[in-house]
Amino acid sequence: MDELPIVLLVEDEALLQEFVRDALRDAGYDLTISASAEEALTLIGSGVVKYRALVTDIHIHGEMNGWELARRVREIDPAFPVIYMTGAAGDHWASQGVPESILLLKPFAPAQLVTAVSQLLNATAPAAARKITETEQ
Repeated sequence: MDELPIVLLVEDEALLQEFVRDALRDAGYDLTISASAEEALTLIGSGVVKYRALVTDIHIHGEMNGWELARRVREIDPAFPVIYMTGAAGDHWASQGVPESILLLKPFAPAQLVTAVSQLLNATAPAAARKITETEQ
């Protein structure tokens, strides 16, 4: 059986952690939760777990915000899928967000989150997997 895709969530509010966890687990994703960008960067950089996507709040505790975290993650993997969540910083996405990312404005529905993650994972699927899918059609 294939392993569930693991998404890294960076969120420091317990209620939002629970909301995202429930939405993604119900959709068939596994989830690791980090409360800080620094911890998340360490987790991704270690390579111990193969995270498939990053879902990050913009305003989080610590030295780095979500914008900076995504830029640092993209230094490790230029195609890493990034979904931002924010209630107040959406107008900065064009200037601060990494290319090919998705922004979700709070409040959002669980289906919006699942769609965003699925869309980015499908767009960054390994070339061999895309090729097999294309030939099977």
